[in-house]
Amino acid sequence: MFSKISRYKKLSDVVTTDARGRTLPSRCLRLLPEVRGTFLHTLEQEDRLDHLAYKYYQQPQKWWRICDANSEFMSPCALLGKDPIVTARFPVTYKDGSGQPPWGEMIKILMEKPGVIEVSVEEKNQLVEETVEQGGKKGKKINEKFEWALVITRNCLNISLADLGQAMEKKGFKVMAPEVYGRVGKKIVIPPDVVE
Repeated sequence: MFSKISRYKKLSDVVTTDARGRTLPSRCLRLLPEVRGTFLHTLEQEDRLDHLAYKYYQQPQKWWRICDANSEFMSPCALLGKDPIVTARFPVTYKDGSGQPPWGEMIKILMEKPGVIEVSVEEKNQLVEETVEQGGKKGKKINEKFEWALVITRNCLNISLADLGQAMEKKGFKVMAPEVYGRVGKKIVIPPDVVE
């Protein structure tokens, strides 16, 4: 029933009874083993667990060894950064450049969109020194410059980055290319090919 490399092969059989009184054969619950590894793999956009398992173990069905060694992730999709819940940072400017943008209205509009889970505003202000010329004399003027970004957590199955950008533009924001927070470039543990 199980292949010789299956993680369920060594588990004992149990018989359970369902709500209708039927007896059903099954296997015991598999507890996560303690798996250690010293080799770290840097994730790339195209990585898949079966491909990584083949690369490191020459056996694509051993992808679960990599999952066991990275148990802080709740699913294989989360481990690879392919979870449907993602966060993106949209740098923005406001149309007239003066005063505060209507953050409350913008957040309300975005939160009403299906799939949007959380919206926050990042605001940085810095003093910028500029050289000005007046009456033949050069001088320095200090201006306050604001940098704004909307950070949006969304379910990418329900709403796209383009939809979010359009909603912000309708409200008078100029939207720059979003930065998607993901796992590309992050490291995961590749354990040795030893089955306990």
